[in-house]
Amino acid sequence: MESSFQFDNNPKGNFDALWNIIDRNYCFFEYKNINWDAVYINYSSRITPNMNNEALFKLMGQMLAELKDGHVNLTASHDVTRYWEWHENYPANFDSEIQKQYLGKETEYSRASGMWYKILEDNVGYIYYGNFSNDVSNASLDQILMKMSICSGLIIDVRNNGGGNLTNVDRIASRFFNDRTLIGYISHKIGPGHNDFSELHPKYLESSNRVRYQKPVVVLTNRGCYSATNEFVSIMKYAPQSTIIGDKTGGGSGLPFSSELPNGWSIRFSASPMFNAEKEHIEFGVEPDIYVSMLQEDKEKNRDTIIEKARELLKR
Repeated sequence: MESSFQFDNNPKGNFDALWNIIDRNYCFFEYKNINWDAVYINYSSRITPNMNNEALFKLMGQMLAELKDGHVNLTASHDVTRYWEWHENYPANFDSEIQKQYLGKETEYSRASGMWYKILEDNVGYIYYGNFSNDVSNASLDQILMKMSICSGLIIDVRNNGGGNLTNVDRIASRFFNDRTLIGYISHKIGPGHNDFSELHPKYLESSNRVRYQKPVVVLTNRGCYSATNEFVSIMKYAPQSTIIGDKTGGGSGLPFSSELPNGWSIRFSASPMFNAEKEHIEFGVEPDIYVSMLQEDKEKNRDTIIEKARELLKR
């Protein structure tokens, strides 16, 4: 995904290159109602021929923040721009110190493939998976799910999981489906216009041919669930025995692509929009089936309101 124009390696040339790459390739202008031409007028007027790299980088970062997209990053040798507002202005709904009350000491819970897991005293299984970049092996999933087969139900906690590898999303989710299932759609840019997209291509999840979990499962979410985690939660909404509880996820549904500016800085941006099976955007997050927030009175007792609600649901 490159711009076909040539730009000079000076502040104005690099700024114009960045604006054009985004203009031709970014996928959410219409959905987010962004007037990118107005953004150009606003920010390009602040460019000066002799501005230094730090000032130029900061200005470009401010312009990119107009996209309200955590998948948009400009990377230079001295810094990376990032957009955090998708979770910064919301309650955390997760506390690792309180979580320790459930996991217990290091010797009291197991770890495999980036998953921390334990059977709680009420015979509910608990798995915390904090990063989809931690590759999950099929052998580990077999072992964990076989251990959890005696439980009355399973909690999968993906709060504060900022994303990672979509391969892990499918590998885990496929353990909760008994049939091939339509779980969403994807589209691709096919031209430089803001609305130049391919038709929607259906995405199916294949049911795993290994150990599958047949009892109720509750997925715990908060605003810190982004990108691949957002996709995982969207998929798990279609799992037959699954309930999503907690807060709305943080979003981030555009598949990112990368390009480069004349000065060597790299720009990453959302290029292909992904949708749920109802053809709805999930860029701004996935709603839980049941909204639950951490309560202050529970926190004071080292209780996690969201975990407790999940246990209550699974006891029924």
